Amino acid sequence: MSKDLQNKKIVIAGSRKTEEMSEIIERRGGVPLVRSLQGLTYSDPVEVEEDVKRFIQQGADWFIFTTGIGFEAMIQAAERLNAVSDFEERLKETKIACRGYKTNAFLKKSGIHPVVCDDDGTIASMIEKLEVFDFNDQKVWIQLHGELSSELYQFIKNKGGMDVQAILPYHYQAPEQQTLASILNELIQREVDAVCFTTRVQVGYLFDYAREHGHEEELKSVFEKDVLAAAVGKVTAEALRDRGISRIIVPEKERMGALIVEIAQYYEGVEGQ
Repeated sequence: MSKDLQNKKIVIAGSRKTEEMSEIIERRGGVPLVRSLQGLTYSDPVEVEEDVKRFIQQGADWFIFTTGIGFEAMIQAAERLNAVSDFEERLKETKIACRGYKTNAFLKKSGIHPVVCDDDGTIASMIEKLEVFDFNDQKVWIQLHGELSSELYQFIKNKGGMDVQAILPYHYQAPEQQTLASILNELIQREVDAVCFTTRVQVGYLFDYAREHGHEEELKSVFEKDVLAAAVGKVTAEALRDRGISRIIVPEKERMGALIVEIAQYYEGVEGQ
């Protein structure tokens, strides 16, 4: 494998698969720096089991899934209850909407075929597709990803005339203040070459911290001129654009490995010039 990331310092902002990403970066000659800007805290398993039991008993008109790991957490709860087939059968009686290819893959594994699946993994695309349906007097369950302040949740709530049940199988955990201080300093000092963002939440934590400490404009300037912002997918890239960053690379396939390849190709092109 070519050493197209030779001596490049690449920050990994995620908390999952960091060893795997580090290995890919090292194989290409780069130096991985893990600066986890988000953690996952799973909800009380008993709460998730209660949600699963209630859904099996009551059913719904719609169930909207926003992440693969959220669906997986519910399947695992059903397994603990010895109720996987009951859960899956109930889902098959329900109109399903899902966000992103990973969520769709998890659903298909259970034999569930969504009536709505967004094209690009963004909440905006999902909302656009849901707009055409009449939700009046409908019972809607929605699995959110990490926080209740989802635009999707607000969209459903604002539709009115329906019974909405929100499920949060996991919550986002704020990063350590020391981690935020370290990465902000490394960015301002131009000590790193690229940052791999894998969720929009990571972008939010970093930029909010920079704003609180009076460095937001400087951080924007760093990404626009010196440090490459790399987003694993369209949703994360959208979060960077919302913060005023336009110099972003996004792989066509929303995979961590593809993200590293994209960074390597970027530097190959830059240094080739």
